Amino acid sequence: MSYRAYFLPSFLLPTTYFYNSTHLLEHIAVPTPPMIRKILQLFYTTYALLAFVICFMATYPFNFIASLFSSVASKRAINMGIRLSFTTWSWLTGMPLWVRNKTAKGRYIYIANHASYIDDINIFPAIKGHFRPLGKKEMTKVPIWGYLYKHVVIVVDRKSPESRAASMAAMAHTLATEGSILIFPEGTFNATDRPLKDFYDGAFRLAIDTGTPIVPIIFPDAEKRAPHTAWWKIWPGRNRAFHLAPIHVNGMTTDDLPALKAHAYSIMEKELLRHARQ
Repeated sequence: MSYRAYFLPSFLLPTTYFYNSTHLLEHIAVPTPPMIRKILQLFYTTYALLAFVICFMATYPFNFIASLFSSVASKRAINMGIRLSFTTWSWLTGMPLWVRNKTAKGRYIYIANHASYIDDINIFPAIKGHFRPLGKKEMTKVPIWGYLYKHVVIVVDRKSPESRAASMAAMAHTLATEGSILIFPEGTFNATDRPLKDFYDGAFRLAIDTGTPIVPIIFPDAEKRAPHTAWWKIWPGRNRAFHLAPIHVNGMTTDDLPALKAHAYSIMEKELLRHARQ
């Protein structure tokens, strides 16, 4: 069974209607004159930011207490707290994430396309079970958020070969002892006119070295919800995630890395194009 959701954007909470359908989701945009859209945008963006702060701070005491204990259980607790915050926020702002073909529980290397600021929010409701994303070191300097970021994310300084090597070792350790990994293989926002930027090798090298299956996830609507070129133009509406079939790497060696990376790129590009038209 699948569902369709209709969102009628306004500066307050969007009204959402659900009913059975042969399609997953469909967004009805309400035509508005440019000036009215700008006014609504101001109200909605302010509302979305306030809602984010409230949702995040509501679980912060719990997450902070959990962070005082350096254990796998504490990391799982923080992950759950952040998932609750982000899922609640997405519903309050009229862009709940609808996940299709969610992968069964297990340890995987998840890879996802990256074209929006809400990708970092979407990954938490999109993935079942505990995981740790790979993220840039600069985010640890953000007040309040940076403290929890260090406890949830495996940080990397992309300019430092030593840091990149250390992050690979940390991810391998996480896969062996803790849970799954999430990597944006494009490395940063996709600013090209293609569905995907070229992929880096890291996720695929890690998969081959550890024998861990890769699960691609695509977010075909995220850029429309909050474009990376103008985050303040956040707008409610359809927000989907699709889990693609796991890619198994049994028996592969580093010689197979280029073909593995090309295969993952090809299926993600194909599905992004297909769902963008729906």
